[in-house]
Amino acid sequence: MKKLLYGIMGGLATAALVSSCGEDRSGEYYALITTQTWMYETMQKEYLYYQDIPDKKSLNFFKKPSDFLSSMVSSKDKKSGSTFSHIDSVYVNTRSTSQTPTFGFEGTMVRANNGSYGIRVLYTQENSPAKEAGLERGSIIIAANNKKINSSDLFYITAPQEAYLFTLGKLNDKGFDTLQTVQMPAPRIVENNNLYKKDILEVGGKKVAYVMYNEFGNDDTQKLNDLFYQLSQEGVNDIVLDLRYNPGGYVTTAQLISTNLAPQEAIGNTFLKMTHNDIINRTDVLNFEESMLANVTPINYENLYIITSANTASASEVVINCLKPYMPERLIQVGTATFGKNVAQQLFTDEVQAPMLEFWLTNSLLSNAEDFSDYYTGGLKPDFEIAENFKGELGELGTEQDSLMIPILKHIETGSFPTTETTEPESRSIDRKQHLNNSINLKPKLAIIE
Repeated sequence: MKKLLYGIMGGLATAALVSSCGEDRSGEYYALITTQTWMYETMQKEYLYYQDIPDKKSLNFFKKPSDFLSSMVSSKDKKSGSTFSHIDSVYVNTRSTSQTPTFGFEGTMVRANNGSYGIRVLYTQENSPAKEAGLERGSIIIAANNKKINSSDLFYITAPQEAYLFTLGKLNDKGFDTLQTVQMPAPRIVENNNLYKKDILEVGGKKVAYVMYNEFGNDDTQKLNDLFYQLSQEGVNDIVLDLRYNPGGYVTTAQLISTNLAPQEAIGNTFLKMTHNDIINRTDVLNFEESMLANVTPINYENLYIITSANTASASEVVINCLKPYMPERLIQVGTATFGKNVAQQLFTDEVQAPMLEFWLTNSLLSNAEDFSDYYTGGLKPDFEIAENFKGELGELGTEQDSLMIPILKHIETGSFPTTETTEPESRSIDRKQHLNNSINLKPKLAIIE
């Protein structure tokens, strides 16, 4: 959704804006102030927390856009070191989609008993440098070019710059044992497979669909429609939707997934409410749309198990929160509490006053059909709480070796969860009837939730 706002800047003196070496930079500064003024005026009207914006006289309009935004955002627009409202560059996004060069793996930092650190690989993407190097779920990187990993080295995941010789290790009682070295190729653009894994399992005589979805992509519609059409034809008894690593994405994709997972009685009724500030004084309502169904009717199944963690956020939380009113006792959340992001950002652009800038501004509170939105502080709580042990054996995702699947398999088989003493991996007879893989190319975010 794109909103164009044209503010008028007047009375700003630029004649004195000359550098000490005599270079006239008045045009550069004038453009900067024009952009910041547009941002300020947009926030005065559209920002969900407009009352918290500092007085205009106290703001420095000469800061770069991202820093200027940081000086204005409310404390309610932040959490765990992240600020929800943010600035993106149109130039970067349109040049190579929304991606940056990467090794193509997701990981987390682990700390050994002796205080040393390693990066634990959670999953790798197909056709990525990580895959070529032989990294897999459970691998631990303990050094790069013979330099030990430290607590600030997550840039190997988020923003690598070059090829490395990685040393892999294994946790012991004190630290890490060295296993081998692998050559990691240079980072490159990698097509992310959001629909990471899909299986049809046989569990206790029931047919169970396992779906791991890692981001609500804007280009996933066809792949999701194919998935849901297949599930409707398979006649599955239960569905496991794994969102443990899913930080969110596009609201329309969350709406599509929720519509296909919702019971028949939800179709045509309220899916999501997006409440704006009291200046706009409007609540936008999205419904479970019949036109979004992959088949003529929603999938006919019994229970929906959703796997969550503290990394499950935003659009992922919307799916859980907005399906709950229509699936009492049938939507079963397993894992740990979600992140707790109950607000949405809208994209604002202005080619005249803010060229090459995408301004994502928090502008609405998210709630379900029962008006529940109170999960910012503690997230959405699981029905069965179990945390993934990143220092232990992770096991293949979606199998009996996956610790977060164990209580779900138990519940499917017996109708009850195991005690905490019996949640270690154990042998189960699960037939992987199908395993399907797809790959997508992420596009710039042009929707409401991220």
